[in-house]
Amino acid sequence: MQSPEGLTHSPLLHCGATLFPRKEVPMKAAVLEEFNKPLMIQDLAIANPGPHEVLLNTAAVGLCHSDLHYIQGMRNIPLPGVLGHEVSGVVAAVGSNVTDLQPGDHVVGALSVFCGLCKQCLGQRFALCQDTSIKQPPGQAKRLSRGSQPVSQVFNLSGFAEQMLVHRNALVKIRKDMPLDRAALLGCAVITGTGAVFRNAQVTAGSSVAVVGCGGVGLAAINGAKIAGAACIIAIDNVPSKLELARRFGATHTLLASDGDVVAKVVELTQGGVEFSFECIGIASTVEQCFKMLQPGGTATIVGLFAPGVKASIEGGDFFLEKKIRGSALGSARIRDDIPRLVELYLQGRLNLDDLVSRRIKLQDINEGFSAMTRGEVARSVIVFEGVGD
Repeated sequence: MQSPEGLTHSPLLHCGATLFPRKEVPMKAAVLEEFNKPLMIQDLAIANPGPHEVLLNTAAVGLCHSDLHYIQGMRNIPLPGVLGHEVSGVVAAVGSNVTDLQPGDHVVGALSVFCGLCKQCLGQRFALCQDTSIKQPPGQAKRLSRGSQPVSQVFNLSGFAEQMLVHRNALVKIRKDMPLDRAALLGCAVITGTGAVFRNAQVTAGSSVAVVGCGGVGLAAINGAKIAGAACIIAIDNVPSKLELARRFGATHTLLASDGDVVAKVVELTQGGVEFSFECIGIASTVEQCFKMLQPGGTATIVGLFAPGVKASIEGGDFFLEKKIRGSALGSARIRDDIPRLVELYLQGRLNLDDLVSRRIKLQDINEGFSAMTRGEVARSVIVFEGVGD
């Protein structure tokens, strides 16, 4: 049956000078038409896999604060577009050059798609891959369409849809006994938070840690610090329910951000400051707090996503105390190594993913899911596509 937009009229879509095949039956997707407006559930067409591409049936996708920032227009991207990057799925079809995945495989998608050949990849910094033919900016990939109009693939995944078409290097095969609704979280929040602990800061056993911001990434960082053997883990947030949740992830102490001088309290609690701090929000003032609460020789790792132009002020004299501040891109993830290890930690009962999923919702409930996020009611809402991977 032909849709009103004519999605099934022709097997080829003409997009500028590019012709590419697409599926005869459209899929449902949540489309961002305008910034600061609700997402619209629409029928889109999706192309068939190219040589290095994989077509997935989406199993689950988490709602991330990064998605909300893009909805609010923090980054100027071509519209219409499909967000969603914290995903799991089941392989439906593979391109001619994909030999290590086959239909039926369970996979996790990750933001840090990589080429494996550029200077950053050869230095094991896969999250910083600069090859834009692989890590394509929004609007470049010609994988999604609505009638004759191309639709931007955002984050190289576009997981707010029933199907995804992605480069092979954006995917990691996982065990089939790993629940897919929890596996989805591994590709963003969990690998970012735990990677900041394991790979960026390299937290040591017996050390002291403070985590500012107890959303999905912050909770994963707290859990990672516990797994690393930190003796003192201080969770800081301005929502009491998130602090209560932080204790289930391994926090030994909690501080309400609005209740007095947080830095002074951390210094007093630790008798001099923490060895490691993690900023998981993306606000200049919390960056400054994370640096101030360090003991001499300590390291502040900045994980949060910032709006363009945000600047933090650091007192220069603290550098004489050998305090360090560093960035973190997706936890410096090496996804083919890290995601299978995180699966094992979950199945061993050491990585807490169950409490990270606050709500399981359907695609049509996505706007309410983001509303719950803005109200601070959830750690993660996860969209589940029924019947995929069962």
